[in-house]
Amino acid sequence: MAGHSKWANIQHRKGRQDAARSKLFSKLSKEITVAAKMGDPDPEKNPRLRLAVKAARAASMPKDVIERAIKKSSGGDSADYTEIRYEGYGPGGIAIIVEAMTDNLNRTASNVRSTFTKYGGNLGTTGSVSYMFDRVGEIKYPASVGDPDTVLMAAIEAGADDVESDEEGHWIYCADTELSAVSDALEKVLGESEESKLVWRPQNRTQVDLETAQKLMKLIEALEDDDDVQSVTANFDVSEETAAQL
Repeated sequence: MAGHSKWANIQHRKGRQDAARSKLFSKLSKEITVAAKMGDPDPEKNPRLRLAVKAARAASMPKDVIERAIKKSSGGDSADYTEIRYEGYGPGGIAIIVEAMTDNLNRTASNVRSTFTKYGGNLGTTGSVSYMFDRVGEIKYPASVGDPDTVLMAAIEAGADDVESDEEGHWIYCADTELSAVSDALEKVLGESEESKLVWRPQNRTQVDLETAQKLMKLIEALEDDDDVQSVTANFDVSEETAAQL
């Protein structure tokens, strides 16, 4: 039951503090619209939509904005989005996965490629780094929900595969196909989670120095700033000393 990545904790805090609310809402709305369009517009009958709505609520998105995003899926003016994954390497040879949702593949590919190049990285081909990650469900709870042993037992009972706990909180991992079921089971015991989503979890993390971490942060932040990019994942971590300087 290892502690969660220090880099991921920093990124989580920075994301909450720095992300422009309008940009965050735009990304969440897009996911809600696409999820509703691909399945049933009722969150109770559509696991992906239910998770998207949950993420929106966790980000304090107003109820009317959520409902508008769902209704947009059935409108004739809704954009036809394509989900696409980009893979590449950042400074220090760190593997990076970028997930995007776009209505213009050429624009997005060009933007992602130029961002990698500008910030010292290289865009690779599909499959070039994803083999170093596992596609899993991730459910986050605050540290206040219980001690690590209590959360671990609840996670095992719910069908989860692994738990990472530290002073920042608890991260529970399960098979990607079981995310909705495990999330629902945990909710009955621990209450509503802070986040419940599909992620790319690094099989191993490479610890980098301060200079490399700063370069990676610039690249990741630039990628996340792109309206078409939904998420960015990298397989690095930092020491406590380095984390304190970021």
